[in-house]
Amino acid sequence: MPREHQRYQERPSRLDGAVVWTLDAPPGPQGPARSVLPDGCMDLIWSAGRLVVAGPDTHAFQVDPHDRAPRAAIRFPPGTAPVLLGVPANELRDHRVELADLWSRTAVRELTGRVDRAADPATALEDFALALAAETGPPDPLTAAVADRLRRGGSVAATAAEVGLGARQLHRRSLAAFGYGPKVLARILRLQRALALVRTGLPYAEAACAAGCVDQAHLAREMRDLAGTTLGAYFSAGDAEANNDTPQPSGSRTTA
Repeated sequence: MPREHQRYQERPSRLDGAVVWTLDAPPGPQGPARSVLPDGCMDLIWSAGRLVVAGPDTHAFQVDPHDRAPRAAIRFPPGTAPVLLGVPANELRDHRVELADLWSRTAVRELTGRVDRAADPATALEDFALALAAETGPPDPLTAAVADRLRRGGSVAATAAEVGLGARQLHRRSLAAFGYGPKVLARILRLQRALALVRTGLPYAEAACAAGCVDQAHLAREMRDLAGTTLGAYFSAGDAEANNDTPQPSGSRTTA
């Protein structure tokens, strides 16, 4: 019997810059293991009666093919989740953490029950995020400007000058907002730009240069360092389908 891939769907959220996504495993044998690449984002994920925060990754996260529980989630753009959740991003870097470990267990229990009972758990999470954003207010405009400038391929030095911060100040602010310094965020966003271009059919070498890499070899090194694989292996394995483009190209995440 052929293996079936998990069904991944996403849509733009009503929360500015965020994405709502779901992941369901079809009946039948499990599919192959899959990697989710770093994207600079953080997610709030509901699965099997649990709420988990996926912190910003610095390397590929390996999805457990044995965990076939359905998931619903909202993916926050870089710099947004720390404001909403009240936790610096660097404290969650490369981790999946129960929301109950960050917030009041009573509050999390009530929220989990609300999502469990919802006809559409993804929309219930989105409604919660919108209400939370109304209370906390928008992310720091400076943080948003940094993410936008780096997303568009700006250098770290030019970004620092544009927002009026010194190198150390930018690094400190970036750790709390994004989970890592601006150089790492820039590399991650550049890799995502290149992969998005490859998905449109652009050859590796052209995608590398268009995304801001020196050449194809540079892109290949970044793919090995950040994703732990090669471009050919990543696309041939079908991982690219579940790491498809969003307003900030990224991949669906799962609980640990």
